[in-house]
Amino acid sequence: MIPLPNIRGALTENRPLADLTWLRVGGPADWLFQPADRGDLSDFLRGLDPAMPVFPMGVGSNLIVRDGGIRGVVVRLGRGFNGIDIDIDTVTAGAAALDAHVARRAAEAGLDLTFLRTIPGSIGGAVRMNAGCYGSYVADHLVSAEAVGRDGVVRMLGRDDLGFSYRASTLPADWVVTRATFRADRGDPAALAAKMEQQLASRDATQPTRERSAGSTFRNPAGFSSTGRADDTHELKAWKLIEDAGLRGHTLGGAQMSGKHPNFLINTGAATAAELEDLGDLVRARVRAATGHDLTWEVIRVGDRA
Repeated sequence: MIPLPNIRGALTENRPLADLTWLRVGGPADWLFQPADRGDLSDFLRGLDPAMPVFPMGVGSNLIVRDGGIRGVVVRLGRGFNGIDIDIDTVTAGAAALDAHVARRAAEAGLDLTFLRTIPGSIGGAVRMNAGCYGSYVADHLVSAEAVGRDGVVRMLGRDDLGFSYRASTLPADWVVTRATFRADRGDPAALAAKMEQQLASRDATQPTRERSAGSTFRNPAGFSSTGRADDTHELKAWKLIEDAGLRGHTLGGAQMSGKHPNFLINTGAATAAELEDLGDLVRARVRAATGHDLTWEVIRVGDRA
């Protein structure tokens, strides 16, 4: 066994991960590390054998953990990484802070980060994936992000360092984002709250928010998110291509492409990770055959098959 460094946080061996993901599937991690603070995280990664794989995990909102689990160490940030600080025109949030909480706190202070309100997950994942909706993206607002590298070194990264593109960044897969600072336009708190309520109502009317899902399953071939405007176009939206291929509501075992929004992959109750991933791959193949377009997974899939 590869020796592990001493830590001040929690280190759990053979930790099941299904209960930490929104889809409620997946096998165990060899190790789950929950650092006490940034120093604990830095010391742990610095002392960890380079041969040991590291996977940073947020709140599991955009994730399929395969049934065989994850080899190596899963790092999951919690208390100590969820603070939210407001300045004149900036918001600094810990990587474990929920996107929705950041949007609400910012709005209360008269700062417009309302696009984060309906994005599932936490700030670390939002930075890594350049999360966005309603025509706004993390890249539009990010001032800087702090991350701890696999070598334990704490780095401050500017927007240009992260190589943002649609639903992606160039951040190394085993670096752990610990906090981020965003710049926001000022607005009336009441108007911002009303805007978020409208966005929530629209989301609940069109998406299976009460189901076990991981948000949007595939990136839009159009290369941008829904804008929410009346002039939004849907020709190259993933949901439209899936619908055109006749796959709205399609099932495989306990997995289903939602009948409410066909780009949402849901666990109807007893799906395995394999069924969810296999259904997604089936959708990709049939959309390719029907439309000629290749759908790219937006949901992250990690670990080993059983």
